Amino acid sequence: MMGHHEPIRRSNHGSTTPASEIPDKLYFRIGEVARLCEVPAYVLRFWESEFPQLKPNKGGTGQRLYRRRDVEMALRVKTLLYDEGYTIPGARQVLKSEFRLKEPQLALPGADLPASDAKQLRGLRRELQSIATLLARPMDKIPGAPKSAATPVHTIRTPRRAPARGESPDIPFDTTE
Repeated sequence: MMGHHEPIRRSNHGSTTPASEIPDKLYFRIGEVARLCEVPAYVLRFWESEFPQLKPNKGGTGQRLYRRRDVEMALRVKTLLYDEGYTIPGARQVLKSEFRLKEPQLALPGADLPASDAKQLRGLRRELQSIATLLARPMDKIPGAPKSAATPVHTIRTPRRAPARGESPDIPFDTTE
């Protein structure tokens, strides 16, 4: 019995352009990518809506500009769908798992550190926590802080608004003249 995201068929549906045959340029237009992938442009636009990994930039004119990694991703999508026979949800799952494998995994703090480094990090953490506690206290409660520091030096005032066109200023004046 086949798994939920297993390929339906394994056949060689046609020649797939190897990544080494992608021209060495910064950006590709959708027509160029369609030729490289041997699919119509509307298929690429559909794949963009189905695969979050395939996101070409759009230039100032709104035209799609694919980078080399986008072209490689489009070729990978084509291979999964046409050559390996995955369904769209299955191909999406494969790409998601491949992306997870490429992401560097962060080690848990202190997992593979020598004892001296772990001890140094714990000391640094304690020191940072004491600084955070100190900063959270009001200035007048900190020992050794000058008493004048408890009162604010500068007061913040809201700026006065200039009268709008046609609006009279808030200056009282005598109209009896």
